Amino acid sequence: MSIRHLDALFAPASVAVFGASQRPSSVGATVWRNLHGSFPGRLYPVNPKHAALDGVVCYRHVAALPEAPDLAVICTPSSAVVPLITELGERGTRAAIVVTAGLDKATKQAMLDAAKVHTLRILGPNCIGLLVPHLGLNASFAHIGALPGDLAFVSQSGALVTAMLDWAGSRGIGFSNFVSLGERADVDFGDMLDYLGSDPKTRAILLYIESVDESHKFMSAARAAARNKPVIVVKAGRSAAGQAAAASHTGALAGSDAVFDAAIARAGMLRVDTLHDLFLAAETLSRFRDGPSGPLIVLTNGGGAGVMAADAAAAEGVPLAVLDDALRARLDAVLPANWSRANPVDIIGDAPAERYVAALEALSHDRANAVLFIHAPTAIVPSREIAQAMLPQVTAEPRRVLGCWLGDGAVAQARQTFRQAGVPDYNTPEEAVRAFNFLRTYRLHQAELLQTPPARSTAHAPDLPAIRAIVHAVLADGRELLTEPEAKALLGAAGLPVVPTRVVGASAEAAQAAADALGYPVVVKILSHAISHKSDVGGVRLNIGSPSELREVCTSMLARVRELRPDADVQGFTVQPMVRKQHAHELIIGASVDPVFGPVILFGAGGTAVEVLADRALSLPPLNTPLALAQMQRTRIAKLLKGYRDEPAADMDAIAQVLVSVSQLLADVPELAELDINPLLANHEGAVALDARVRVSASQPAGAANFAIRPYPAELIEPWDWNGQSVTLRPIRPEDEPQHRAFLEQLDPEDIRLRVFYSRRSIEHSELARLTQIDYAREMAFIATRHIEGNGEETLGTVRATVDPDNHTAEFGVIVRSDLKGSGLGHRLMEKMILHLRARGTQRLVGTVLRINRGMLELAANLGFQETDNPGDPDDHGTRFVSLELQPTTSPDARPG
Repeated sequence: MSIRHLDALFAPASVAVFGASQRPSSVGATVWRNLHGSFPGRLYPVNPKHAALDGVVCYRHVAALPEAPDLAVICTPSSAVVPLITELGERGTRAAIVVTAGLDKATKQAMLDAAKVHTLRILGPNCIGLLVPHLGLNASFAHIGALPGDLAFVSQSGALVTAMLDWAGSRGIGFSNFVSLGERADVDFGDMLDYLGSDPKTRAILLYIESVDESHKFMSAARAAARNKPVIVVKAGRSAAGQAAAASHTGALAGSDAVFDAAIARAGMLRVDTLHDLFLAAETLSRFRDGPSGPLIVLTNGGGAGVMAADAAAAEGVPLAVLDDALRARLDAVLPANWSRANPVDIIGDAPAERYVAALEALSHDRANAVLFIHAPTAIVPSREIAQAMLPQVTAEPRRVLGCWLGDGAVAQARQTFRQAGVPDYNTPEEAVRAFNFLRTYRLHQAELLQTPPARSTAHAPDLPAIRAIVHAVLADGRELLTEPEAKALLGAAGLPVVPTRVVGASAEAAQAAADALGYPVVVKILSHAISHKSDVGGVRLNIGSPSELREVCTSMLARVRELRPDADVQGFTVQPMVRKQHAHELIIGASVDPVFGPVILFGAGGTAVEVLADRALSLPPLNTPLALAQMQRTRIAKLLKGYRDEPAADMDAIAQVLVSVSQLLADVPELAELDINPLLANHEGAVALDARVRVSASQPAGAANFAIRPYPAELIEPWDWNGQSVTLRPIRPEDEPQHRAFLEQLDPEDIRLRVFYSRRSIEHSELARLTQIDYAREMAFIATRHIEGNGEETLGTVRATVDPDNHTAEFGVIVRSDLKGSGLGHRLMEKMILHLRARGTQRLVGTVLRINRGMLELAANLGFQETDNPGDPDDHGTRFVSLELQPTTSPDARPG
């Protein structure tokens, strides 16, 4: 991933257009016209056929240009692209937009090779270009420009770019950046998320995606951006078909759109279905991101509008708040006797502005509920007066009110008043409720973003030697599908609850002997390496109650299998006790490997009708209990599992533990390609796997290294004997927030000033969250902790390094508790960070230190840092710059041995 030189792409001081012309309807003419009419910087047309364009000198080739342009826009035939990129790179240009289409694979690779030598960034090829409205930069061949604004839109589809510009322009929607990625040969969604995630002019990022190529890069960039601002996605391809050749139900979902949904949720982003919803969600999340997302109160001056909102809430699954007696009493005091006395709160159509204000004041005592204000214009009082009267309340922090002014001209001024004040506003009650539901979903995804489970759970230690022995034996036998006994043995070794199973030969007598030992009733299943779905060939029989019935079942089962699958080699039968659990639910838990996002975990309603019910939810590992429970909540069967009438609630923690154990299996067993546990029988007493199907692969598609999300790096936890005390050095976790607050509150104000250059002692939750909820692919923070008898642990010190997206430079900060300075703790934390960064290939570690912070400067010198003037402080405000080269350098004169 890289944002290197993207500033030349999005904020160039000079632009050259190759293929600029005045030929009507040509791409070169359109790009030139768009730039010439708006770009305030230096602009150079390049075309050997022209001496000038619109009074501007036209240059014949790269060498003739008076300077190396920051940005080149290439509109030439495909044969000229590679030579141009080569010349531009040599000249010093650092970014190019390749509008040209029709580059074959070899030409695209040659273009990239030519650009890589000079770290020249390429947008495209086959793209519309980009627009940065606040700079007057329209480096595209779109037929229309974009209004300035604070939304960034990035699209994989060029045709959609022009349509969206037209649509947004007619509605007055403005943009900070508008980008067509084209074929994404270089700059892709990950790069754009990295750049826009820290762009101060962008308050929300909107994406139109058709496919994702590099999942690790995409997910890391998405998670980083989503921590800073809303990221909202429209993705084409919801109806993608599963892979029919998959051996398991879960495997059939590999490559499906449901996997993309799981990735979006885990990255803290929001997915919507339509382009209209894209802007609807952006309006809500950027203006109401911190507002309440609990039950909704509808406040309206019209009963019909309230009913419409209530119907929409029921359809979207948005709960309406129940008015308690205290709230009713407050409303009774300010509303006429014939108000609705329920939610929606109908304050009657003759309401003057004062009644709206009083009603909102009555509702303001309950901060957990959001208020949807709906107004239909009346002749009693102008809508603009109502809007003005309500402004102090609707803009009070925290924001709690969403607006919906029904109508057009009569409410135009009122609507504008709300929007200018930053209040989210919608045209209809249905639109408002839908937008509010986007917020609720977004909050759930943001909660998943904050979870950072380890790859391996500590709850159950799997028997890895036994698991590996099973896997290696199957692969050595030339098979990929495990038999049912092998699959159950693997799950048992992983710590999952499985029903005991006996393997016998292909005779009724052998099956009877096993059944007599287990006790009736029993279940008998056919055993064959070639048969994956046994019920499809009549290879499963439940609830066999006697020896005579068992002999008859075995005989007829063998005959049926030989008739339907004469090619299948039958090894025998499996016999297991018939498990009967009162109040039990049949579930499915599975795993497969997606071609883009890697290992995926499934949960849903199980049994033989699993594909008909299609009640399932996917998630990306690693999982912990909160993530597993969240995945379960996304299914319909979750409502049944919570219990109803005389049905007790199922043991949700036991089911979640199975999901966590499957996540651990995926981390520990790289060969695991597909897994189905179906059914997993669960009730209030626990869960047990009745049947399992497992496929392994020598290509090792699973394993923690292939997870799209980096797990908590538990392997970096290290015990340390510090002056006779037992201390733990480990990466920070989100749940460390309370003890991190306590650590910071114990620091002397002077230590805080020396470390972070200000003296504020209090620290907000949002800042603590940023410090403790980190993406380990982008940042690392090690803390030193000490156990407190009977009271958990305390933080003694911390070191943090933030790595740029190119993994070239990391910036560090280190601080220890004020009463522990000079104890060697800071030195040890820095050593651990330096070793970690060296191992991940980071090139350089740098820091900015106050000149008066002699202790830090001495520590840096002892560790080998070089101290220089701070290039970021030209006026010498009292800071020094320290840097350490982390990777060995090779002498230019060195020759390979």
